Amino acid sequence: MSPSGMRISLVTLTTVTEKFTKKNPVVCRTIQIRGDQTLEDLHHAIFDAFGRWEEHMYEFQFGKGPMDPKGPRYVLPNAFETERTEKARPVGRVDTTTIHSLKLKVGDRFGHWFDFGDDWWHQINVEAIEDKIPRGKFPKVTKKVGKNPPQYAEEDE
Repeated sequence: MSPSGMRISLVTLTTVTEKFTKKNPVVCRTIQIRGDQTLEDLHHAIFDAFGRWEEHMYEFQFGKGPMDPKGPRYVLPNAFETERTEKARPVGRVDTTTIHSLKLKVGDRFGHWFDFGDDWWHQINVEAIEDKIPRGKFPKVTKKVGKNPPQYAEEDE
């Protein structure tokens, strides 16, 4: 059985300066990823798609809305080990959780939180799930709308 493909649309929600937002009211990326790839692979695709250059901690959140810290969370390996006693403890690791294992459906939404200090939030919408995907390297960006926001607000001043 070949891995299924998924087309995902990302929408940046916060940490964009007012000056940037006036010039770029919509900023999103469409990413195609295979089902056998991990949330870590998706993070790197998001990181590259928005022109990021400095890595920070991140996690994915699933729950009642796309950003739900009380819902199921998938975190970095070291956070998975150290956060085991918290009430909203993580349910999985980004490096071992495949996209397919999440059993996502078209219309599902979840959140990606990058840089816990500057708080970059992305809403992820599942737009399509395809039985077969074209050849090539994945994940890959298939569409860009809007400029890349600066990684740090002071870069836009």
